[in-house]
Amino acid sequence: MPDIRPTVGSGALVLNATYEPLCVVSVRRAAILVLSAKAVCVADGEGILHSARDALPVPSVVRLTRYVRVPYRTHVGLSRRAIFARDGWRCAYCRGPAETIDHVFPRSRGGRHAWENVVAACARCNHTKGDKTPAELGWRLHSAPAAPKGAAWRVLGHRAPDPRWADWLDLREPEAA
Repeated sequence: MPDIRPTVGSGALVLNATYEPLCVVSVRRAAILVLSAKAVCVADGEGILHSARDALPVPSVVRLTRYVRVPYRTHVGLSRRAIFARDGWRCAYCRGPAETIDHVFPRSRGGRHAWENVVAACARCNHTKGDKTPAELGWRLHSAPAAPKGAAWRVLGHRAPDPRWADWLDLREPEAA
């Protein structure tokens, strides 16, 4: 029986006709877009897809042949996994491994459930903090919480990007002079 489980690089980045990143789809969907001439392959992934008559390199990045107007959401959705990804899976107070989320200004005191008030925290810090503010305990945040920005967050959300997508998602680090 063949192994059909998705692998780490089992997604393909879809670009608009203007090379603007739109979304991530499965390799199967990307191959269908290429075979139906709705998209062209811009970058190949690893491996070959075989049919009875053809062989197609696994697409990693595809570009649509026609421009698609997409009304983007202006914000990134708030989720537990996205908070962990934004904070690098580290506690905002002690920089240890994060296990829970914490409201900087407690909800019991009217704090909102928003990007600017939620951080990743370890269980020890979260329990110690309770319904107090960091200022009341003499603690400080290592970085101010804020909503993530950029095409990568809009397209990928909390997923880790494939390194082959860096050119289209502006993930390149600035070169040191």
